[in-house]
Amino acid sequence: MAARKLFLLAGDGIGMEIMAEAGKLITCMNDELDLGFECEEGLVGGAAYDACGKAISEGDMRQALAADAVLFGAVGGPKWADVPYDVRPEAGLLRLRKELELFANLRPAICYPALASASSLKPELVDGLDILIVRELTGGVYFGEPKEITDLGHGNKRAVDTQVYETGEIERIAAVAFELARGRNRHVTSMEKHNVMKSGVLWREVVSAIHAVQYKDVALAHMLADAGAMQLVRAPRQFDVIVTDNLFGDLLSDVAAMLTGSLGMLPSASLGVVDSKTGSRRAMYEPVHGSAPDIAGKGLANPIAMIASLAMCLRISFGMNDEAGWLERAISAVLDDGLRTADIYSNGMQKVSTGEMGDALVTKFKQIAA
Repeated sequence: MAARKLFLLAGDGIGMEIMAEAGKLITCMNDELDLGFECEEGLVGGAAYDACGKAISEGDMRQALAADAVLFGAVGGPKWADVPYDVRPEAGLLRLRKELELFANLRPAICYPALASASSLKPELVDGLDILIVRELTGGVYFGEPKEITDLGHGNKRAVDTQVYETGEIERIAAVAFELARGRNRHVTSMEKHNVMKSGVLWREVVSAIHAVQYKDVALAHMLADAGAMQLVRAPRQFDVIVTDNLFGDLLSDVAAMLTGSLGMLPSASLGVVDSKTGSRRAMYEPVHGSAPDIAGKGLANPIAMIASLAMCLRISFGMNDEAGWLERAISAVLDDGLRTADIYSNGMQKVSTGEMGDALVTKFKQIAA
């Protein structure tokens, strides 16, 4: 059996803690199921800056490019607030996305029945919630040029960020959304701001065109992104798959996160183009939450988003649908048992640490996989 190569980039803050819990599950899978995962570890973000003066080293970048999949924790923190812009911790994440050509970011927002009461919305609005946000990840305002701050003199400056998209970029992210919708409820909502942004006009035009030619079997709705944010907190279950650009996807997925009760519950996958020869694609999997430096090292972090990201990795990068399902069932079972980290704790539940939650997930996974 060929080795399955995982490259682990824990990063900063709670990234180290949650990656350790993912490591427990990987070890369990190798020991119990002989899955043959080989893991290498690298540095990214502030940890990499401290070690080599860059947000990711050239050697670790090469390892990321060579891996079958990358598992990523989180980057950033106040310690690196004043480092130069091009080597800030987040630059490591952006470089990974760009050089791995990870254009499609999948962010599920699923409300486990046991956590319906933990949502900021009424339980009846979120019970059974299952939304997938498909975010374009390598274009738009985060990467558009020019991107600069110009000194105009006399204490006056001008900052410029450029929102730019081309037809092909929109077509390929729309195709991902429509293909995924075919395996769900066959409904896509495209969100942009065509009323005030030329990029939104093109986005709507291209999504409509590819739908008309290739995906008529999937229902398509268009919605302004600000109205979409409002609808996410008004009636979230109306959505199935949402496709949107880089900036709006970043914002809308964080809105969706709170529907589930905590950012600590949400995984994500970032996918590249399928290789026509091998059928494989580069991919990186990471929790949606940040590095949370205020709770780092205290055992308070919720590892579930990291573990759920590992489940996405099993399914998408390795075709291990059974094993991914077992891991997702383990998450649900642990929550049904009343175990809660601090971010999702409520009266009557059992508060556990990061490590205790990880240990419970390993135990449940073994039982389910047996």
